[in-house]
Amino acid sequence: MSAARPVAVSIGEPAGVGPELAVKAWQRLGSRLPFFVIADPDHLSGLGVRPVPIDRPADTAQATLSGLPVLPHDFAGPATPGQPAPENAAGVISAIARGVELVMRGDAAALTTLPIHKKALIDGAGFAYPGHTEYLAHLAGVDRVVMMLACPELRVVPATIHIPLKDVPEALTTRLLSDTIRITDAALRRDFGIESPRIAVAGLNPHAGEGGAMGFEEIALITPVIEALKAEGFGLTGPHSADTMFHAAARARYDAAIAMYHDQALIPIKTVDFAGGVNVTLGLPFIRTSPDHGTAFDIAGTGRADPTSFIAALDMARDMARNRAAG
Repeated sequence: MSAARPVAVSIGEPAGVGPELAVKAWQRLGSRLPFFVIADPDHLSGLGVRPVPIDRPADTAQATLSGLPVLPHDFAGPATPGQPAPENAAGVISAIARGVELVMRGDAAALTTLPIHKKALIDGAGFAYPGHTEYLAHLAGVDRVVMMLACPELRVVPATIHIPLKDVPEALTTRLLSDTIRITDAALRRDFGIESPRIAVAGLNPHAGEGGAMGFEEIALITPVIEALKAEGFGLTGPHSADTMFHAAARARYDAAIAMYHDQALIPIKTVDFAGGVNVTLGLPFIRTSPDHGTAFDIAGTGRADPTSFIAALDMARDMARNRAAG
């Protein structure tokens, strides 16, 4: 990624830890990884770093030598740590849309999003999407996207995400699982530079159903999908018992793991690397990463926000952009 194509960062909820994370990331990264923040410069004042307004993303490399580059964006109200203002909801939403526009037309190499607070967006602007990811898919005109959580030691993809556990068996379908695997394989090749991806697929039930003794989803659904895609040339194994998939020796045998539900994927990665995990949206026509945490209103404004995951998200966005450009 050249200095002329920095990473765009949408500020997210300005009453959360986003402004502090942006400042701390700039302090640690300097010019090593140029990024600019789409935000109200006033929301970034008083944090110990000078916000440097820029007119266009191409100005980022020069601006970052003297402060945090900020592409000014209109917000209706001030940012009070821990207290989201309804009048700022429209600004939060439009800042995301502006970031998507910039990256889709090539002015930025990738988009990294700081956390939003969905209730604040619903209350303040009638936000009509379940979350960040669905809104990004809408802006990109994409029907199916996939959530990956990644760190240097592990990449996991949950086939179902924010639904009750009791609803998972019904939500799992041949099309959903097949699409999830296909999108993951394509992203591993294009964005992670893996020529022949190895993907391990978990079972749904304990011991992957143990031949039907503990459930039939593996026999009726998961195994047929795996076998059909293996016949097309996909490098798949499974269904595996999830309780034996995530120790170090097992992780060495695959490039990504497909889990059947949210906690089956997120518990192992948060155990392996709680602070450094990155949320990556696969299946978009642009690169999007995000820190794997929320707005943290309880510590906003206290100086205690940990930028590790945000910095990892910036690093991953840069690396993915380089891989995609090389391909």
